[in-house]
Amino acid sequence: MKQIMLRLFGLELLFVLLWNSGFIGAEYGLPFAGPWTLLFWRYLILTVLLGLWLGLHGRLTWPGHQAAGYTATVGILAHGVWLACVLVSLDMGVPAGIVALVTALQPLLTGALSGPVLGERTDAWQWLGLILGFCGVLIAVVARISQDTSIGILAYLIPFGSVVAITVASLMQRRRERHSQAPRLGDDTTLFYQSAATTLALLLPAWLIEDFATDWTLPFIATMSWLILVVSLGAYWSMWRLLVRHDATRVASLFYLSPPVTMLMAWAFFGDRLILTDVIGLAVAGVGVLLVYRLGFRRPTIRMLPPR
Repeated sequence: MKQIMLRLFGLELLFVLLWNSGFIGAEYGLPFAGPWTLLFWRYLILTVLLGLWLGLHGRLTWPGHQAAGYTATVGILAHGVWLACVLVSLDMGVPAGIVALVTALQPLLTGALSGPVLGERTDAWQWLGLILGFCGVLIAVVARISQDTSIGILAYLIPFGSVVAITVASLMQRRRERHSQAPRLGDDTTLFYQSAATTLALLLPAWLIEDFATDWTLPFIATMSWLILVVSLGAYWSMWRLLVRHDATRVASLFYLSPPVTMLMAWAFFGDRLILTDVIGLAVAGVGVLLVYRLGFRRPTIRMLPPR
């Protein structure tokens, strides 16, 4: 029981809460800046802060072309493509529930690919948990789907880009953790190069599409501070830490909690009406995550990685 409580209220819970607070932050921030511009300022400021931090501690060094290129690619996928697809689809009017439903396909895709890509076996209990988690997402989201024929089909397809991007980034990161013999970069150094690459990738669309148009009000500055310090630093740090500890399928299963948890947060922060299916969906998805993690079924196996 003690082990179960530590798992439930440890790094996994921190990741779920911080990660989903980003959806709330996006709702606050989008009225003040377009999706490309909001992301550009977020990652530009984050890059500057991390650069100053590393510089003050004498650790702003070049890790080599291979390490920097690999880290930058993972960063552009996990930060730039993932978030851009989510924010652009929301900005085009796609209901948040639909976006959450589509992005919740990631655990199934990760479970299907982790075997051939990483050699990590997904057993029958975990597949049952993945399917059950997806059913929980369906219960929570389908009840909230609204039909709006004024939104083009392209807007509904964009979130699939988020699914592919975060899945590929997670598999790449997990593969490097398992197989690379190169010295492991520090978490802050990794995030610095990921943020710098993401900033460069966002520069052109923010400039050409939105001309960096921003309403620099106090609410927007407060929202950006939350997105940078809490979500970009806290949520992504906890995700990379989880990928060091666990296989990719287990970490991906936590995304099943995103739609119902986001609905609970929207209820708390915006007063959105919480309906019975939200609570049922959260409970079903939670059981699915428990099955994937096998909490209470067996003592967890700690995989020791080679010293870096």
